[in-house]
Amino acid sequence: MPINEILEDGVKVITIDRPPMNAIDLVAIRSLGSLFKMHDPELPLVLEGSGKAFCAGVDVKAFASYSPEERHDMALAITDMTFHLLSIPGPVIAAVGGHALGGGLVLTLCTDYRVATNDGAARFGLQESRAGVPFPSGPERIIAREIPAPLRRHLTLSSQAVSSSFLANHMIFDELTSPEEIRACALARAKELNTHPGFRAVKSQIRRTLIDQVHQARDSGIEALFKT
Repeated sequence: MPINEILEDGVKVITIDRPPMNAIDLVAIRSLGSLFKMHDPELPLVLEGSGKAFCAGVDVKAFASYSPEERHDMALAITDMTFHLLSIPGPVIAAVGGHALGGGLVLTLCTDYRVATNDGAARFGLQESRAGVPFPSGPERIIAREIPAPLRRHLTLSSQAVSSSFLANHMIFDELTSPEEIRACALARAKELNTHPGFRAVKSQIRRTLIDQVHQARDSGIEALFKT
């Protein structure tokens, strides 16, 4: 299975498992969207990738083989997936154990707290320009909301991959730790945040504008850049 889920110590853990880089195709995107949609609102969630990558974004080989209709469906599915992830009311933690590129980094931006590897070899970026795959409307809005304008310009237009410490310095990642400790740290943060009595109410306040924007993009059913 490309996507796995388990319940561990009261925390739902969803793992992207598509070696070697956990790039996601249309099937995996829809699977993630379904899991996020059906997630128990009482449970905190940890999202991780298997192996040495978190998620390398869209599977460009699969994308290249898709018809225009399938590419449009994929863009719609990505926006739908991000909407359901953002809409989870409880704590959502990213356990970023390795490379997170393109849609993989967008997934981390949908989470409430981001624990990332301190491995200097891991790379993170928004490389859609170089890959030839434009941003779907949902991720476009997420990036605009979550990344300050100068950094957003730099990451998107240069397609430069940066280190986890660089993103931590810009508060895109909340905490860095060793690869061996990431999952345990993410689980601990998920359980800790879930004890905060006002977490869900405050999250609704802070996230509402973005959720509404992605909801509108999803319901429009229009992904003009993916029509050809």
